[in-house]
Order: sequence, then structure tokens, then C-alpha cells
Amino acid sequence: AHPHDIGEILGREGICVRAGHHCAQPLMRKLGVHATTRASFAVHNSLTDVERLIDGLQRVREVLQL
Repeated sequence: AHPHDIGEILGREGICVRAGHHCAQPLMRKLGVHATTRASFAVHNSLTDVERLIDGLQRVREVLQL
């Protein structure tokens, strides 16, 4: 699945993630990937946030038929 598609679907579910090269173009080039989707966690995140991300990823699988 394309990282930007994943980010768009999660965004529509109210889940914020980053999609792109994350200022790591040399590494991405070495790994042979053009972009990734990244979820970041910090001290203010809760278990509910993690559960919403998991549910959102399930929605991504449904929409993209993965």
C-alpha cells in the first residue's frame, strides 16, 4: 500500500500520522523505499490512542483490500 494512501485513510478516521521520506532520503534510497507512514507516540498518548490506531489500520486493510 502506498504510504500516502494509508495516511489519507487514517486521517479520515481522525488519526494523525506522517507519510513521506521523514528527512531520511539517503536511508530510504539505500533500503529501496520511496516513502513510509509513521505513527509517533509520546507521554501524552493513551492506550485508547493505540487502540484507535489499530482500528484505523484495520480500516486501511478493508479499504485497500489487503
